Amino acid sequence: MLKSTESYRVERTVSTGNMDKFCEAICAFANDMPGSRKKGYLIIGANDDGTIAGMKVDDALLKKIASIRSDGNILPLPTMSVERYSFPEGDLLVAEVCPSDLPPVRYRGRVFIRIGPRRDIATEAEERILSERRCSYMASFDATPCLNAKLEDLDIDYIKHEYLPMVFDEATLAADKRDIKEQLASIHLYDRDNDCPTYAAIILFGTNPGYYLLGDYVQFVRFTGKDKGGDILNERRFTGPLCKMLPTLESFVKDAIITQRPVPESLFRERTVWNYPEGAIRELLMNACMHRDYQANMPIRLYQFEDYIEIMNAGGLYGEARPENFPSVNDYRNPLVAEAMRVMKYVNKFNRGITRVQEMLKDNGNPSAKFDVNTITAFRVNVYASHLSDLSRGTSQGTSQGTSQASGSIEERIVEFCKEPRSLAEITAFCGFKDKRKFRERYLNPLIGKYIQMTIPNKPTSRFQKYKSVQ
Repeated sequence: MLKSTESYRVERTVSTGNMDKFCEAICAFANDMPGSRKKGYLIIGANDDGTIAGMKVDDALLKKIASIRSDGNILPLPTMSVERYSFPEGDLLVAEVCPSDLPPVRYRGRVFIRIGPRRDIATEAEERILSERRCSYMASFDATPCLNAKLEDLDIDYIKHEYLPMVFDEATLAADKRDIKEQLASIHLYDRDNDCPTYAAIILFGTNPGYYLLGDYVQFVRFTGKDKGGDILNERRFTGPLCKMLPTLESFVKDAIITQRPVPESLFRERTVWNYPEGAIRELLMNACMHRDYQANMPIRLYQFEDYIEIMNAGGLYGEARPENFPSVNDYRNPLVAEAMRVMKYVNKFNRGITRVQEMLKDNGNPSAKFDVNTITAFRVNVYASHLSDLSRGTSQGTSQGTSQASGSIEERIVEFCKEPRSLAEITAFCGFKDKRKFRERYLNPLIGKYIQMTIPNKPTSRFQKYKSVQ
């Protein structure tokens, strides 16, 4: 660097007192206008021709240059280091400046950049380029590289045989001759620069994601009573990558949390009711896995109490979503994880999840879910069990007056009407139907033998056939 010509990466000076010059140079290196992502060097104690000027670098000068980083004049704060190098001809002080991930960087309100070997103030167009670059550098956490991980830490067989065929059609995969690293990099699951998987890959397909993300699991606890002071009846931890954990969670919810029982709907029909609609609990768990803050050590909590379920995950509302516009506005803390879950058909990303949950709860007779969206660091929802006794009374009253007038109550009317022998045409007209064949198959035939008998049982299709209630 001493012997090369001065470039956009190197500036040499023999001055030790011109702080504005130093600050402008550091600001320009941090902005990295060429977009090389290479470090810049301010070398103090060297002549323009590269020879060492013979100056002495003491601790006072080191502290003076190092203080530039945090004196508040350069914002955002630059990432830099300051070192002293001693040679027989004299000392050099070298300030190494990393390109900023948050350009444009300003020194006292002005944006400085390097244009070849010279330093200048950025134009409006150049500031706009730096601002656009800032947006591209601000990757979400799931897109950042998991530096200690290797390709072997991923379930490659599942990715090749299950996931990639969901992402790409068969012809595209057959024509793609790239290795697995390049294929994963094309969908942001592998970082080429650092030669390692991204956190999204570890979360979705890692063989042991808990090694890198300590809070990456779901904790289920079943309490007696209505609060955490009750005894623990059951406890379970769900771990592993989402590709394996999500199907396990679905099965667990269906088998261990959802219960059902028959409720009489009419004299001849029963209706099955559930304590919670399976689809609603599933939707809320999928949202918790998709939107949680994976940098936090708190697991997703699935707590079941006597009459309600609490689901809680680290990370409050994110981005454009705020308490005043929830749930109308949605945003994604983990866009890569969200897209993968969509591909695997666990979510649809239509921003209708909360609306659908409330609809399913209403249809099942549950109260509306209660969302706590005011906590900055967590998101919580409580889902309350349906009151089966109330639901039973509701079906025997309200339902029989609505749509069930055409289902359960029809059988009762048939039995009552057939206390005197009636023909199929008479029964069909009495019940308000026109198609005799469909009416007989749907309503009349199921009653024959137990509630209704034929007057000519040996000739079921006789045109003189009539039907009479069993006494």
